[in-house]
Amino acid sequence: MPTYDYLCEACGHELEIFQGINDEPETKCPECKKKKLKRQFGTGAAIVFKGSGFYQTDYRSESYKKGAKADAKKSDSSSKSDKSKSKDSGSKPAKKAD
Repeated sequence: MPTYDYLCEACGHELEIFQGINDEPETKCPECKKKKLKRQFGTGAAIVFKGSGFYQTDYRSESYKKGAKADAKKSDSSSKSDKSKSKDSGSKPAKKAD
C-alpha cells in the first residue's frame, strides 16, 4: 500500500497517510477538523524508501545466497594458495655454513 501526501487548504497542515490505492482520499484535516484536506500529486503509487539500509541484495533468494557463499569460499581458498605459492617461489635457498 502506498503513502500519500496531503495538504490542508485551510490551515496548511501537511501529513502522510498510508492507504490503499482504491481507498477514497481523506478530506477531514486532523488539525483544524475542516474538510479542506487535499491529496497532493507525487510519489503516490510508487514505493518510497526512507531511511538507510536498503540495498539491492537485501531481498535475494536463498539459492542465490548459497551460490554466492560457495563462490566466496572458492575465491578465498584460491587466493590463499596463490599467496603461499608466491611466498615459496620468492624465497632464496639457505646458504650452507662452512
